[in-house]
Amino acid sequence: MSPGKETEEMSSLREKLAELEAELQRQRRRQQMSEARFHLLADAAPLMIWMAGPDALCTYFNRAWLDFRGRDLEQETGRGWTEGLHPDDRSFCVESYLNSFTTRQPFRIQYRLHRAGGDYRWVENTGIPRFDEDGTFAGFMGSAVDIHDRKCGTFTPDEESVRMVFALTERERQVLVLIAEGKSTKEAAARLGISYKTADSHRSRILEKLGVHETASMVRYAIRAGLISP
Repeated sequence: MSPGKETEEMSSLREKLAELEAELQRQRRRQQMSEARFHLLADAAPLMIWMAGPDALCTYFNRAWLDFRGRDLEQETGRGWTEGLHPDDRSFCVESYLNSFTTRQPFRIQYRLHRAGGDYRWVENTGIPRFDEDGTFAGFMGSAVDIHDRKCGTFTPDEESVRMVFALTERERQVLVLIAEGKSTKEAAARLGISYKTADSHRSRILEKLGVHETASMVRYAIRAGLISP
């Protein structure tokens, strides 16, 4: 290759690289502007809104969430939000949350969250997976609503049902909740990241321990124990 030809090709390559870098910078600016607009809208919303990356670490909470918690963004991001979970709800909540990231399936869970002022409130948190334009998994975004008055004001758990349900293992309760919410055994298995055979085995043991023979009776136990809304 002649020196002139080599210099010409190198110059062309540098131009293409410069164009590529300029386009990447334009894309970054568009993304930053889009995120800024989203944050402005989210901060004006009455719902508690959050976002998390593909590693399941939370990256954003809107003003409604931070006001509810009485904490700043730095305290809540990453795994900081889990510090507000009621001790009795922590295992179920975190495991359900992480399993949704593994399976990339939407979720809806209820748990008690510590509110500014010192008390715990029941919230319902709903999350859906996010994907980039090229289809790459980008994490989750979701919203939470305070359901404490609705959950506690009109319903008193049945003590016998609570005793029976909490005699189940943690995994069995998770399967019970999902089936009571209308999921099939196959869907429950996918949500929890376990095999169908394992989920079906859990379902059989739940029926046996509760002394019932059909799904409808399982659902009634879950409702009476307060695991799901009536």
